Amino acid sequence: MWLRFMKPWGLRPRGEKWKGRLQSLLALQPLRLASGCRPPSVTARALVNHWAQLFEERGVPEARESSEYIVAHVLGAKTFQSLSASQRCAPITDLQQEQIGELCTRRLQRMPVQYVIGEWDFQGLTLKMTPPVFIPRPETEELVNLVLHEQSQRCQEFRRKRTLAHQSHSCPLILDVCCGSGAIALSLLSKLTQSRVVAVDKGEEAVQLTRENAQRLHLEDRIQIVRHDITSGVNREQLLPWGPVDFVVSNPPYIFHCDMAQLAPEILSYEDTDSLDGGENGMSVIREILSQAPMLLKDSGSIFLEVDPRHPELVEKWLQSHPDLGLSLLATHVDFCGKPRFLHIHKSRDPGSRRTQNV
Repeated sequence: MWLRFMKPWGLRPRGEKWKGRLQSLLALQPLRLASGCRPPSVTARALVNHWAQLFEERGVPEARESSEYIVAHVLGAKTFQSLSASQRCAPITDLQQEQIGELCTRRLQRMPVQYVIGEWDFQGLTLKMTPPVFIPRPETEELVNLVLHEQSQRCQEFRRKRTLAHQSHSCPLILDVCCGSGAIALSLLSKLTQSRVVAVDKGEEAVQLTRENAQRLHLEDRIQIVRHDITSGVNREQLLPWGPVDFVVSNPPYIFHCDMAQLAPEILSYEDTDSLDGGENGMSVIREILSQAPMLLKDSGSIFLEVDPRHPELVEKWLQSHPDLGLSLLATHVDFCGKPRFLHIHKSRDPGSRRTQNV
């Protein structure tokens, strides 16, 4: 949920309507010289250029990228670059022109591309996207990678020790809090083929979308999807159907409430603000997760959180003021811009025995 590079999807201008055919595409075609003379066919490349220019004129962010994604989607491709040279220059049918026009009109209304085309890739998985469920951002893929790395390290450690616990550690139980579209939960399930995940969100739309994405990816047999507000307390029966978990992972609402007004209006118009607003200091949901984690985790369990760069210090101080939880901040990891973004918190009987690392 990183805002610096969060795409400013947004406001819906009034009076913008799609009228069927692309009227302004006439500018791309020579005028008919005589009655019955058919104008040249419009190509994919011409459509990309046309809409990119219009997006640019209207102040739509990432104008060319938006145009390319929409045209590619209608042509059945992931990206415009994946189309062959002949496909880019081939004529577009009237139906395809109309479909592209309808989708681009939604983008002119500042609807996110992910909602416009109805899907987005995350960790190699194609997930369905529907408003107002929070759109997973690219940096959150690193949160998944950190869990995968920790699981790999644990398995190696137990193999070296040749303990009987190795088998159980190769089948981790994971709790994903504030699951949204299911991006984190389903990515972990797809990478850790013997894992099981409980995915939790308080929003009905998010629960339904996670369930649908799990079914689309054929991962529904290893996931329990629960509608539950983590701030309302622990429901062990719902959250621990298989017992205590190895990992609690979350990309929670962490934006400082005072910063909410500064968000692009596009974001506030389309995405669920409850998935963004973390309260006075962005810690409302984070505190709840940390308070409940000791009751949810195994003794060797870990918490992985995506946070605001101001949070590592706040979280460490909060944990130090709550020694009874037995939690310690083990490491802080940076995002691809070098900002402290991810926290690895360990359940330990002696929090002071571990030193915080900055990675």
